[in-house]
Amino acid sequence: MFHQPLITMEATVLGMPVLTIAQMAVAAQLSILFVQSGLDKVFDYRGNKSYLTGHFKGSLLDGQVPYMLPVITALEVAAGFVSLAGLFFLFQGNSRVALYGSLLAMAAFLSLFFGQRVAKDYGGAATLVPYMTFNLIGMALLALE
Repeated sequence: MFHQPLITMEATVLGMPVLTIAQMAVAAQLSILFVQSGLDKVFDYRGNKSYLTGHFKGSLLDGQVPYMLPVITALEVAAGFVSLAGLFFLFQGNSRVALYGSLLAMAAFLSLFFGQRVAKDYGGAATLVPYMTFNLIGMALLALE
């Protein structure tokens, strides 16, 4: 006896494809994460700069915070707002913009991960791994049409 799969590519919930709902969840999480984090860096630039200057003291990145902070801030703000725009495009069946948001998010995650490793903050680096894993799965979902 053959069993029907619980979820197929054609499965819907309240008339919306399950794949689209999953894609929307990815875009929503990335937009919440990076809009908040990026705007925190914009509105508390001095506090973030002070914290990161101490965080990287004595490391390979010592003295580089004035150059790195604007880059990571721009990456995070871009990832957040592109993911947010992608959420709206998903309502129209277009996952491309959300995929671009996910790619920007991965660039931000990798930058943050690199910084944590160089600063020898291995615990901080480890906390990024679940987010990166979620994003990798999200990228795969967003690549599906």
